Amino acid sequence: MSNASTLPRYSYADLPSLIGLMTGDEKHDIASMSTLDVIWVLYDRVLRISPLTSASESRDRFFLSKGHGPMAYYAVLAAKGFIMADELARYGQFDSLLGQHPDRNLVPGAEISSGSLGHGLPLAAGTALGLRAMGLPDDRIFVLTGDGELDEGSGHEAIAFAGRAGLDSLHCVVVDNSSASLGWPGGMQTRFGAEGWSTVRVDGRDHDALEAAFTIPHPGRPHAVIAVIERA
Repeated sequence: MSNASTLPRYSYADLPSLIGLMTGDEKHDIASMSTLDVIWVLYDRVLRISPLTSASESRDRFFLSKGHGPMAYYAVLAAKGFIMADELARYGQFDSLLGQHPDRNLVPGAEISSGSLGHGLPLAAGTALGLRAMGLPDDRIFVLTGDGELDEGSGHEAIAFAGRAGLDSLHCVVVDNSSASLGWPGGMQTRFGAEGWSTVRVDGRDHDALEAAFTIPHPGRPHAVIAVIERA
């Protein structure tokens, strides 16, 4: 019997066909596709994680806070061998592992259950604090949020706390597709920067630029990557 660690791997070019296997949540297509390049670059070039090491105490961690419309996330997990590609066709069905919001108890490789906006960044900040207490300074946390999600007050509290605590293992990737209702005076980077974060703004479709942004040194400070997605 095959398992996730022995499944064939796929390339970036295969992702549209993998996503095409999933139907039934078309209202979140735009939310999902806006995250595709960010998630791919993280799993393909940056994260110290694989199906064989996903249960290791020492590992990088990815938190999908933008959990509504997780099709791109599921496609990347399948491409990297965490789940079988055949499971994608059962997306959203009653007995499927793959719900319309990810469930960490069902989806192999998923670190958190998400979908309700505003939870991922506080969870990531708490995890970074816990890893520091455990003496695991090389284990990084990457949390993916949307610009609209950061209208939530819990995000503002987490940004303020993480900066003051100097959680340099924490990386917040904000997919900015201009969907925020309130907006950020002076731009989104100003909020993170005011709280002591390292910040960078980058084209959210440029893989080389994303990789460079994710790996900028930022000792003593958490790091925010604003990944800009132009709306069609």
